[in-house]
Amino acid sequence: MDLFFYLIPGLMIAVALFMGYRVVRRWLQLSAAWNSGLTAEARCLRTYTTTYGGGGDTSVRTAMHHVYEFTARDGRVVRFEEEGGPGTVVEGDFVTVRYAEGPRVVATALPPRHGRAAAGTMGTLVFLGVFVAFCVGFMVTYATAFHGFPG
Repeated sequence: MDLFFYLIPGLMIAVALFMGYRVVRRWLQLSAAWNSGLTAEARCLRTYTTTYGGGGDTSVRTAMHHVYEFTARDGRVVRFEEEGGPGTVVEGDFVTVRYAEGPRVVATALPPRHGRAAAGTMGTLVFLGVFVAFCVGFMVTYATAFHGFPG
């Protein structure tokens, strides 16, 4: 039974750490694309929305997705999908994208918002840090309350 009180919080910590990794990775990708100075004209190939929630009495969240395609400076044709773009961009529209070159091109059609991206990333990391601290605190409290201190 003790395993349950260590395994579940341990899994929750692993998920939180993975989420933190993904948030930091996306922030670094956006920063690289914004700071590279490389721009291109991209065409919106497709738009669609996804919805989350709505079960029972919960609110529904809708996210707009865009699929863009452009030709990079080295001649590669790059197609990427991005969530959270403006609702005014529809299929067939041309937009300016910022991208960073490399083995895998990272691109975004979002305008540079360094402060907003950093604040969102830091806020998410603080929340995840508190969540991890709570899980560790739970495991330590369980260990000391039911097993005492070793030694």
